[in-house]
Amino acid sequence: MTDLRELAAVAAELATAAGEVLRRRPADLQLESKTTATDAVTVMDRAAEAVILAGLRDRRPGDRVIAEESGDSSGESKVTWYVDPLDGTVNYLYDLPQFAVSIAAVIDDVPVAGAVYDVSRDELYVATSAGGSTCNGDALRCTNQPDPALALVATGFGYDAAFRAQQADVLRAVLPLVRDIRRAGSAALDLCSVAAGRVDAYFEAGMHPWDWAAGALIAREAGARVDGLQGRPPGRRVTLAANPSLFGALHDLLVAAGAGDLVPPS
Repeated sequence: MTDLRELAAVAAELATAAGEVLRRRPADLQLESKTTATDAVTVMDRAAEAVILAGLRDRRPGDRVIAEESGDSSGESKVTWYVDPLDGTVNYLYDLPQFAVSIAAVIDDVPVAGAVYDVSRDELYVATSAGGSTCNGDALRCTNQPDPALALVATGFGYDAAFRAQQADVLRAVLPLVRDIRRAGSAALDLCSVAAGRVDAYFEAGMHPWDWAAGALIAREAGARVDGLQGRPPGRRVTLAANPSLFGALHDLLVAAGAGDLVPPS
């Protein structure tokens, strides 16, 4: 059987190592664009990813790895790693503190171990399936706020301008019905904030597995429910994370606002 604690330890070690690389922020980030002009990648995304990939080759040579910047590498084992070396690249570009390294081990499309390292705060979130989640060794627990009107809700936006306009329409309907909205700029950290009780809920459309896999596990192991809308799994369509007493009401509010119809560009 796969030792989930070993997988989590590898994720934690490599996330921390990549975070140390990101701390050495150069004056010239060698900025490039990916899917759109606003979808940024820097030399530090690639440098941090190189550290993680080298570590996985050394420690888990038979595993498949899917990394945001370098794509998919095959493996013979049942474990797949999803790697986001710098979640919150635009924040990093502007020297804002909300960015993280996210690494998840997935078996049969289910995250089973993972780590998210909040570099600026020096906070390491770690979780294993059915093993709980921690931040710097302290157990995490989500809030128990049941009322959307009193819920602080985090969200994020895609890079495609037309899709962002659709997301803004949803937000316009949601905002008057919740306590307030927060947009930090890192999906992984938003999910960890749900786990830590720093926000009551989080929703976003357009994410890739490397964005949410580790954070979703951390939130779930802290007691949150993480799912899609209208029976869908989490993923490219809207992903919602909230404590179980809030999830249903917020789900229905989002569906009524049109979030269930959001389809991100491929």
